[in-house]
Amino acid sequence: MKQLLQSLANGETKVSDLPSPRPNAGHLLIRTAATLVSAGTERGLIEFGKANWLNKARQQPDKVRMVLQKAHTDGFAATWDAVKSKLDEPLALGYCNVGVVAEIGAGVEGFAIGDRVVSNGQHAEVVCVPKNLCARVPATVADDEAAFTVLAAIALQGVRLANPTLGECVVVTGLGLIGLLTVQLLRAQGCRVLGIDLDSERLATARHYGVEVVDLSRGEDPLALATAFSRGRGVDAVLITASTNSSQPVSQAAKMCRQRGRIVLVGVTGLELSRADFYEKELSFQVSCSYGPGRYDPSYEEGGQDYPFGFVRWTEQRNFEAVLDLMASKQINVTPLLSHRFPITRAGEAYELLASDQPSLGILIEYPESDSQQSRKLTERTVPLFARPVKAKPTIGFLGAGKYTGAILIPAFRATGAGLHTIVSNGGVSAMHYGRKHGFLRASTDAAAVLTDPAIDTVVVATRHDSHAGYVIEALQAGKHVFVEKPLCLTLEELADIETETAKHPELCLMVGFNRRFAPQVLKMKALLAGVSEPKAFVMTVNAGFVPANHWTQSVTVGGGRILGEACHFIDLMGHLAGAPITEHGAVELGRDNSLGATSDKLTLTLKFADGSIGSIHYFANGDPRFPKERLEVFCGGRILQLDNFRRLHGFGWQNFKKMNLWVQDKGNWACALAFVDAVRQGKPSPIPNQELFASAFATLAIVERLKYRMPTGWKLESIATQGKLSLQSETNTPLNGGEDQVMDQRCAINERAV
Repeated sequence: MKQLLQSLANGETKVSDLPSPRPNAGHLLIRTAATLVSAGTERGLIEFGKANWLNKARQQPDKVRMVLQKAHTDGFAATWDAVKSKLDEPLALGYCNVGVVAEIGAGVEGFAIGDRVVSNGQHAEVVCVPKNLCARVPATVADDEAAFTVLAAIALQGVRLANPTLGECVVVTGLGLIGLLTVQLLRAQGCRVLGIDLDSERLATARHYGVEVVDLSRGEDPLALATAFSRGRGVDAVLITASTNSSQPVSQAAKMCRQRGRIVLVGVTGLELSRADFYEKELSFQVSCSYGPGRYDPSYEEGGQDYPFGFVRWTEQRNFEAVLDLMASKQINVTPLLSHRFPITRAGEAYELLASDQPSLGILIEYPESDSQQSRKLTERTVPLFARPVKAKPTIGFLGAGKYTGAILIPAFRATGAGLHTIVSNGGVSAMHYGRKHGFLRASTDAAAVLTDPAIDTVVVATRHDSHAGYVIEALQAGKHVFVEKPLCLTLEELADIETETAKHPELCLMVGFNRRFAPQVLKMKALLAGVSEPKAFVMTVNAGFVPANHWTQSVTVGGGRILGEACHFIDLMGHLAGAPITEHGAVELGRDNSLGATSDKLTLTLKFADGSIGSIHYFANGDPRFPKERLEVFCGGRILQLDNFRRLHGFGWQNFKKMNLWVQDKGNWACALAFVDAVRQGKPSPIPNQELFASAFATLAIVERLKYRMPTGWKLESIATQGKLSLQSETNTPLNGGEDQVMDQRCAINERAV
């Protein structure tokens, strides 16, 4: 299928051939009929992409501060690589789509194959969109009209926040697409509307909709005209739909409003506000968030969880429906707003027009109807990239093509000389990008393209955490070696299943990406500690940084939380350096941010090892980013090792060692990949023994279980690998069967599961 992509590095837009996306659970697969270019948003992206490095920095000062902080802690080279990698990623453009439902994902109700729908899908022949971001199109609304729905919903949300009543006088500043849709909605609400702009054609269109106008290009005074328009009383509300760096529209809005007037910012402006303007009139000011309630809420958009109708009358989806109803009743007329049409094959010309000085308003991208052969091509989920055969061994397929995979994992595996065969991503864009960049034979959106292909003998699993266990088991069953990014799994039951399956395939390598074991400074620490026979004390401080609660890694069901997703690294690292099994573990949280079932990302983990060594991991998300992210200290026999952020290693009290500093941060990613690939090539066991992988996974999962269900200190989970079954025991080895905590007993019913 064809999709329009933009390079953030240079602003270039081009139409690329990509594999068709899959219909995920809770999503609709839509074959596109038309998409609308959002002039304001997409022009801004083009201008950013075409800007030089200095101007890019000026446009995003917050990002510049983040880059400087990273350079301070991680070094210039690592920071430069991260910035280049970010700008190298192609950006999928567009969010105003109308088309026909081609396939329906699991759990979707209310839609049928063949329905015409609008969505916030991209400029692509086929899109996969969550059901709550789709709405059926009435039969009387043409595709060309329906393509304006999402932009009109943005306007509608702004109008809802302004809360106009019949007969009020309202000013709309900025008469672009959203502004002209806003004036129509206000007119339908029974308001008198004054529009402000400097484009004569847009002002003429506004007049066509029955709006009085202020022509800034002719030097007309908006304050004087607004005063006259409001009969000297001040306007009731102002909606700002302009896009500018200036704060003048907000200041101007405050001056023209009546006492207790309302100002709603729908567009983008500077926000240097005068307190006096707002204080004296007791004005209200609000920023409108896109299409309405539900926007940027993963549980609503991706999870499909709707808000109760009686409590949240208007959501994103219901705003879409309201707009379509207004179009059907002809209360919104978008025909005058359509200025240009381009077929998808010439979509690049649409963006050249957008970036030029030539006047334009609504730019429609059209998609041809498909015959049977074209339809088959549109649904192809695996596309060839290169025709040459893969001769190197092992032959690897990648499941997942996220930022970390593209920037770190793929280059590391490529450097081993292994053959790169197929790369899979959910939407296809990143698979195509990294596939071409690194020389994969194929790009796909279907995991089966990797799991069932006999030419592929090794699988790298780098998808979201909730899919790791399933893909690991499927790959092992298919007779393939597996390298899985941490965590290995999200539940104790999944760990038991993986252990069982691994035991059936002793000839296959299974490895988790615990790369820190292979960092050069950790190798030096391991060698130094090998000569120490007495117990050691490990202190790991992780300045983890803030991650929003609604990020997928914080989700219990998808990411498993940050302890499972990241702290497992440090549990494994301590076990590796101690060289002894973990015998006890505990954790103390600094408050709990999420509901029961989630764990905090501010806590201290404690470990005890069979040789008497102890360890503490201080994992804190409430620190300052200027402090190094990872610091490891080891105390033993009157000596100390201190590792700072995998750049500086210092020894205190060691006879023949003082320091080992690196110019470039090295967390062992490349050495980790090489160790795994060499083991596969030579038919050797995994570089990390299975029992160590399972022990690290078990300890992490057991700690999370303890935190989830607030287990008393005296209760412990015994290891699956060593005990043969999963059980919850007290210090006196009495099984927990109820009594003092029935809720805990119910939560821990898995203790009866046999391996």
